[in-house]
Amino acid sequence: MATLNVLILVCLGYVVLLFGVAFAADRMAVAGRGKWLRSPLIYTLSLSIYCTAWTFYGAVGNAARSGLEFVTIYLGPTLVMISWWWGLRKLVRVGRSQRVTSIADLISSRYGKSNTLAICVTILAVLGGTPYIALQLQSITLSFSIFAEADSSGLYREGSSVFWVAAGLAVFAILFGTRNLDVNERHHGVVTAIALESVVKLFALLAVGIFVVWGIAGGVGPMMDRIDASEIGQWNVDAGRWTTITFLSAAAFVCLPRMFQVMVVENDDEGHLRTAAWAFPLYLLLMSLFVVPIAVIGLDLMPEGSNPDLFVLTVPLSQGNEWLAMLSFIGGFSSATSMVIVTAMALSTMVSNHVVMPIWLSTQEGSGSVSGDVRNIVLMARRVSIAVIMGLGYFYFHLSGGGAALASIGLVAFAGISQILPALVGGLFWRGATRTGALIGLSVGFFLWIYTLLLPGMGGGVMPASVLENGPFGWGWLRPQALFGIDGIDPMVHTIMWSLSLNTIAFCVASLLSFPSPLERLQGAQFVNVFDHSVAPQGWTGSIGQSEDLMIMTQRILGTIPAQVFFQAEALKQGGRGRLPEPTPGFLVRLERELSGSVGAATAHAMVGQIVGGSSVSVEDLLAVADESAQLLEYSGQMEAKSAELSRTARQLREANEKLTQISMQKDAFLGQVSHELRTPMTSIRAFSEIMRDTEELSAEEKTRYAAIIHDEALRLTRLLDDLLDLSVLESGQVSLNLGDSTLRSVLDRAISTALAGTDRKLEIRRSLTSERIPLQTDLDRLGQVFINLISNAQKYCDAPDPVLTISAHDVGGQVVIDFIDNGSGIPPEAQSMVFEKFARVGFDKAGGAGLGLAICREIMQRLGGEISYLPGQAGAAFRVSLPLAHKQAAQ
Repeated sequence: MATLNVLILVCLGYVVLLFGVAFAADRMAVAGRGKWLRSPLIYTLSLSIYCTAWTFYGAVGNAARSGLEFVTIYLGPTLVMISWWWGLRKLVRVGRSQRVTSIADLISSRYGKSNTLAICVTILAVLGGTPYIALQLQSITLSFSIFAEADSSGLYREGSSVFWVAAGLAVFAILFGTRNLDVNERHHGVVTAIALESVVKLFALLAVGIFVVWGIAGGVGPMMDRIDASEIGQWNVDAGRWTTITFLSAAAFVCLPRMFQVMVVENDDEGHLRTAAWAFPLYLLLMSLFVVPIAVIGLDLMPEGSNPDLFVLTVPLSQGNEWLAMLSFIGGFSSATSMVIVTAMALSTMVSNHVVMPIWLSTQEGSGSVSGDVRNIVLMARRVSIAVIMGLGYFYFHLSGGGAALASIGLVAFAGISQILPALVGGLFWRGATRTGALIGLSVGFFLWIYTLLLPGMGGGVMPASVLENGPFGWGWLRPQALFGIDGIDPMVHTIMWSLSLNTIAFCVASLLSFPSPLERLQGAQFVNVFDHSVAPQGWTGSIGQSEDLMIMTQRILGTIPAQVFFQAEALKQGGRGRLPEPTPGFLVRLERELSGSVGAATAHAMVGQIVGGSSVSVEDLLAVADESAQLLEYSGQMEAKSAELSRTARQLREANEKLTQISMQKDAFLGQVSHELRTPMTSIRAFSEIMRDTEELSAEEKTRYAAIIHDEALRLTRLLDDLLDLSVLESGQVSLNLGDSTLRSVLDRAISTALAGTDRKLEIRRSLTSERIPLQTDLDRLGQVFINLISNAQKYCDAPDPVLTISAHDVGGQVVIDFIDNGSGIPPEAQSMVFEKFARVGFDKAGGAGLGLAICREIMQRLGGEISYLPGQAGAAFRVSLPLAHKQAAQ
């Protein structure tokens, strides 16, 4: 029998091979060689990290214990890849566009870059991943124990073996998982090593399966006879448990930190998903192909009481095939090590970005641009985090006793990490999802998972037996495995039913009852509509004096050379000659995204905000960054310094809200006014037409008078409909311009004659005829329509005893500017911003129309390439019309 020493040498040789492959792949990627490193095949094989020791060893053990239930573990991911590939594509696009570094970073970025939410997801992921790491350590330990039985020296000790395995895996993860600070840079070495391990474990499991079917059973026919005679071959399906575990495995496939790392963060091309959509289910099929034959043969050959999780090893050993057993051990070792390494990398990134870094930043008195070497702090935080996470897995292994079935430990981890699903899916497809909803939903699901599954399953007296049997304080309806008095349900089904359902309900209800911040709404639009715009909203404002501070901060995080290259490229992009670009909104957004690859989206947002100090989005945006717990970069002093700016932003928001309220009120008033305006002439037309029809003794004079009234009312109705139609045509952009040449003086002459014709009220017009000799090339009729409207408004609404309208024209910077200023009381300040809205009427007692005139004027001027605006601070009502000079228009 193979001795333990030989096995240790083989393991060390295999680890050295992995080190060599990872190192060579990293060197090839840096040198720009090895396009195959970015191939769909490598990407698909990296997804096989889903197949851990649970699927290598535990699937056979699960089949021996529960029959065909093991299929559910493969069925969930298969359904996701085949039927939900479009959702995975959206997830990958969001991850690439937002430069997220982990699933916690993605959830944080979606919900207003909330670091509080990121911390919750991180804690959940660490606690959910700890049992999974313990599972891998247990599988390796059990495998060693099989070979240790042949070691006569008796030097093997389970405790020390687990410790050294955990330490070795931590070293590998540190060496190849934290070499680059920017986790958006692909870890080609680690991914290539994972791809190699996926081939090894598949080859090992197929080899054992082929040996069992043809070497022991004697072929496919005899093997099928054995399966039919075994209890495993009987179709005993618990529909509730099958559905639950299938859903659970599908949810975990999307939410597991290690799966997110390889599927989203390490993705080089969205097109790889098309290959993975069929190739990965095929891989799972091959992994599960011989599970039942191995389980059946193991139950037939091995003594009663043997651990079925180890049939992959013990069956070949029982037949004297030591080298096949050693190959099987290497396959299981590959399954465990790849999972532990990537999980440790992903979790360490989450811990460093969302827990360690915000706490460290909050302790710095100065700004992030001049304090310490952030780069070294982040790298050290990730390396220490890997060691701590491996230590937690080691601790859980000893606390749980290491005796539970592998499948049960894996399901506990799946149930924990699946609590992220409602917030993740809701964030991708529902713009109404809020940070409050995600936080409450996660908290509810997290608590129920711990209370109903994790603590009861840890053993060791962690949860008192009295609580398990009678509930806390003797409240039977709160028994951990029989909530609300519903018992007799499988513990796993019970936990998933209550935790995920209440998680989802709390998430939806809290989102509906809470109001998202502006930053949440902007991020929601970016996530939900990611295929329409994969660029983050430009929300920063800065000044040139801050460029040096930004440069220093970026050097501390990215390193001197990468920071200088980035800033020089941005300066060249702006057309500048210096080495520092101007901090435009676009540059600041790109800088924030570049930094997010190293320290996470939420921390990068906070650090840029600390230096720039301004956001053009809203006060809630800045408060969201300031409120999110340990992410605070400064406390009371800096918040006081920013109070004036926050107050100004808040005032702008209030003004915008008041304007929206006014628009809504004016729209309602407009609909009422239009209905009134339409009803009045139509009522008159109907009444007088009925009189003329039904009254025979009308005189000729009365008929003429009534016909005139009908005619005038019809004209009034026609004018209203013409205004509505004209505005609709202008807004749709379907209007055709009839360009012509003339002078400003000529257009004004015609407009004044038309506007004042047939009016009873006098209006004095004051002009400077010499300044009006300006040539125009435009649609003269449309421009005249604007002038007529402004002159008519002055004639109707100027409340001076002797109304006077002053028209002045001048050339300003290649623009013809015409001012119309009357000597009345003008427009109230609170209404000046609304006068050009299409429902606006200033003073309902004086308004004679439906409030469409100035809205039409604005649309006309936009079509003519000019603009119309209100001039505040004048004696009366004042409007300015500007449009390009004739030669400018000709050039256009």
